[in-house]
Amino acid sequence: MTEDALPGLVGPVEVVGSGLVGTSIALVCRRLGLDVVLRDTAVEHVRTASGLGAGRPVAPGDRPQLVVVAVPPAAIGDAIVDALRRSDAVVTDVGSVKAAPLAAVSARVSGADLARYVGSHPMAGSERSGPLAASAALFDGRPWAVTPHPGAHPEAVGLVESLVLECGAAPIRMDPDEHDRAVARISHLPHLAAVLVAGRLAAAPAEHLALSGQGVRDVTRVAASDPALWQQILAANATAVLDLLAEVRSDLDDLMTAVEQDPGRGLVEILSRGNAGTAAIPGKHGGPARPTRSVFVAVPDHPGELARLFGDAGEIGVNIEDVRIDHDPARPVGLTELVVERGSADRLLTALESRGWTTHR
Repeated sequence: MTEDALPGLVGPVEVVGSGLVGTSIALVCRRLGLDVVLRDTAVEHVRTASGLGAGRPVAPGDRPQLVVVAVPPAAIGDAIVDALRRSDAVVTDVGSVKAAPLAAVSARVSGADLARYVGSHPMAGSERSGPLAASAALFDGRPWAVTPHPGAHPEAVGLVESLVLECGAAPIRMDPDEHDRAVARISHLPHLAAVLVAGRLAAAPAEHLALSGQGVRDVTRVAASDPALWQQILAANATAVLDLLAEVRSDLDDLMTAVEQDPGRGLVEILSRGNAGTAAIPGKHGGPARPTRSVFVAVPDHPGELARLFGDAGEIGVNIEDVRIDHDPARPVGLTELVVERGSADRLLTALESRGWTTHR
């Protein structure tokens, strides 16, 4: 790399690991017309990803411009070192923990080789895994941390950020240690909370589970993720996760005391912290959260009805910020929750009712 070279993604791009994230990145690069080569110890994953149009199997003589390492956390360090040693490409990884891989790589490579490595982490994923779950739209509008170390070459950082932008994501530069503290708070801790709540359901009586609604599904959805993968993630970020778990343990003690001794002011104060935390989450496009209101509409559970509802909302001129569907277990009807700007809710309700929809205020 030369100091005056301009960063730009022209390919080839090598993707190491053909799972959900790796295959999704490969699909984006193919959509851009780039040559993409796939490398994975699981031959069937490469075959599947290739069949989806994500690229071709790696071949002797391939000389990538960029290598994207998208392997499980326990294998990331070795895969990064291997990529740096066998090529002169810029290397990034998309693992969810950044400080531990950097330390492992720094202990084994140095100088110009280490300068070609820039960690990154797209804040996108799914409880599903594997190449069949991949999508070129996975990263659209999502934040993507880019975590250069002090010795990273500026051109390498620029090339990784080019990839992020081409994937439709928003690059956010962070120090690797600060990144790990951040994801412990906004990803790893929520996952563990979902696991604990979901764990209370496994042996629940059937009559209890029959009352399940959208609330419990929302809270527990991510608990369906791969336990082996999450064991590796948590082990790699144990210090930051344990600090937060200690804080939550203290909060839980306070909550139990409030429920038992002070269900008035003390409990309200704790519940209000949840309101404050929810309000602190950035809104659409990273801006401040705007006040919203939910409009509930009964939608018959057969083809075309949901599309008709969305079409009517569009004709009415109200933008839907979010949508959730709670199926009625006793009837072929879904209760659809349309989240809209607060000032538009009454207009939407009135207009939908005039078009024959059954709404709930």
